[in-house]
This record gives sequence, structure tokens and C-alpha cells, in this order.
Amino acid sequence: MCRPGLVALMLAAAPLAAQQPQMMGHDQSMTDHMRQMEQMMAPMMRAMAFTPDHLLARKDSLNLTPQQVTRLTALRDASKGAHDAAAAEAKAHMDAVGQALNVAAPDTGTVKMHFQAAHTAMGKAMWAMLAAAAQARAVLTDEQRARVDRWASTMMEHSESH
Repeated sequence: MCRPGLVALMLAAAPLAAQQPQMMGHDQSMTDHMRQMEQMMAPMMRAMAFTPDHLLARKDSLNLTPQQVTRLTALRDASKGAHDAAAAEAKAHMDAVGQALNVAAPDTGTVKMHFQAAHTAMGKAMWAMLAAAAQARAVLTDEQRARVDRWASTMMEHSESH
């Protein structure tokens, strides 16, 4: 499955925005907005620790059985097409938003149409990842799930401290 690029970009931008000098409250507003987005996305980011790609990358430390590897590989492969198609659709619409805004007098109706279509497509891409993560979580044993939960908690704590 493809990396959650849009979410990662959004989450990566928050610490960078926080490091920028404040300019008349505008940067503070952007920083506050990015923190709100990070807080809203936190539960989903925790779930993303269970995507088949992440679990397969850690198959040795999780002591995955050959059957688990087979099931996780099938989940990854089955969700990849839906995710990639939705992500490509979202990118195309976001490119169209950029083009629509790059004129002297942008048509807000056109901007809105492409923005909403991009939003819907991003939702489809995220859903493909979340569904695969939920199904992958069920493939693990209780002990393996607890280990991934601990890793996710550690990563979340680390990102909050920066």
C-alpha cells in the first residue's frame, strides 16, 4: 500500500510551522491550525501503525508466522489499487484547484467543485488504508497487537514532544 503522503505532509508541516518566526499573528494562526489538524488526525495515525505495509516491514520483530505474512500481503495487495486510484484522483483535483486559483479572478464555483472532489477522493484513499489496517490488526495475536500499540504510543509521544 502507498504511504499516507498527504497525512504525513500535513503532520510534518506542524513542527516546521512552529519553528518559523511569528509575523503579526498570521504564523501563529497557521501553527494553531496545524496543531488542530494534528490532534484530529492522531487517532487515525495510531491506526495507521497497523497497515499491512508497516506490519510486513516489521515481520521479524513481530515474529509473524508464514500464514500471517501471506494474509497481510494479500490485504496490502488488495487495498493498493483502491488507494492509489483515489490518491491519483485527489492529486488531479488539487492540481485543478491550483490552476483555478491561478487566474486574476478565480471562479469560486470551480474551485469549490474541485476542492470537494479532491476531499472526497482523499477520504476514499484514507478509507482504503484504514480498512486494510483494521483487517490487518485482526491478523495479529494479542501479544503482537500490544507490541504495535506500544510502538504507536511511543511514536505519538515522540512527535508530541517535538
